[in-house]
Amino acid sequence: MSERMHNFSAGPCTLPLSVLEEAQAEFVDYQGAGMSLIEMSHRGKQFVAVHEEAVELVRSVYGVPRDFDVLFLQGGATLQFAMVPMNLLGEGRKGGYVNSGSWGKGAITDAQPYGEIYTAWDGAECNYTRMPESGELEIQPGSRYLHITSNETIGGVRFRDWPQVEVPLVADMSSDYMSRPIPWESFDLVYGGVQKNLGPAGMAMVIVRKTAIEDNNRDIARYLRYDIHSDKGSMFNTPPVFPIYILGKVLKWMQGRGGIEAVAREAEAKADILYQAIDTSDGYYHCPVDVESRSVMNVVFRLPSEDLEKSFLTQAGEEKLLNLKGHRSVGGCRASIYNAMPREGVQALADFMATFRLAHPG
Repeated sequence: MSERMHNFSAGPCTLPLSVLEEAQAEFVDYQGAGMSLIEMSHRGKQFVAVHEEAVELVRSVYGVPRDFDVLFLQGGATLQFAMVPMNLLGEGRKGGYVNSGSWGKGAITDAQPYGEIYTAWDGAECNYTRMPESGELEIQPGSRYLHITSNETIGGVRFRDWPQVEVPLVADMSSDYMSRPIPWESFDLVYGGVQKNLGPAGMAMVIVRKTAIEDNNRDIARYLRYDIHSDKGSMFNTPPVFPIYILGKVLKWMQGRGGIEAVAREAEAKADILYQAIDTSDGYYHCPVDVESRSVMNVVFRLPSEDLEKSFLTQAGEEKLLNLKGHRSVGGCRASIYNAMPREGVQALADFMATFRLAHPG
């Protein structure tokens, strides 16, 4: 194998090398079956065992209570922008939304055809450089839920502290899914695409309180109903077999590293390396995000000029530090340091930042 690169892509994410090697060894002949897992029936005993183990691993690693269902659905997080209001809103119910950036805006846009939607806080006034305090959230009477984006991948902002409100939370957690524990008592539903932190693209993992879907809307297409997926154990149709298979292996890898608490500590430590590199650069590198809202998954920063940013990205690639270009909508640089990014990769980037700064004083 050629040398592994340090992949700072915002998604699909870097995955643990040990997981990739294990999957590689099983790919052609899964457990002596004479075929790969992705060729088998999704109702056969081999895959059913993989599926059931993955669900239990989600519960054990993430501490998911038994009064929640774990669903593996196709369509990614973007489909959930519509499925959430389709299922949870009805006559006389409102959905409050936090507009915290690109993905928060997307959730609001896609929800509007399916219920009464309002913006409980709008980050446009601060150019999406921070998350709101709980006291800033304007919750209207009759609200069924407050929808938040726990971490904005593009803007590099996150909720450091969970909102304290009188309505259940619904959260798009795509970019920091299973990177820290969450207070389950505050949530009715969390969802996210697994390709940011937990596996390959092609699946959303939805964790929903069972009582939240007892009276959900039934007047929608069957695939869009959470209650049907719950009743069928995510087997209403052929599930996303390969992402489920890899997810299970990633969760075992997380268990071996000490579980969710250890993963959270490592995430903070890795982010601190980069923010130290930014904050001690005498302004050469600049993070536009308010310190209290800085993401530990997606570190965004700018250099003194766009020309220097172009040179930085080119030379970083030569040093095997890849996919550091910021999103096209905001420019700059972005280092996505998800769970499987080794600390050595983060330190290599910090070291390169120091070297580049000395060589290009601007």
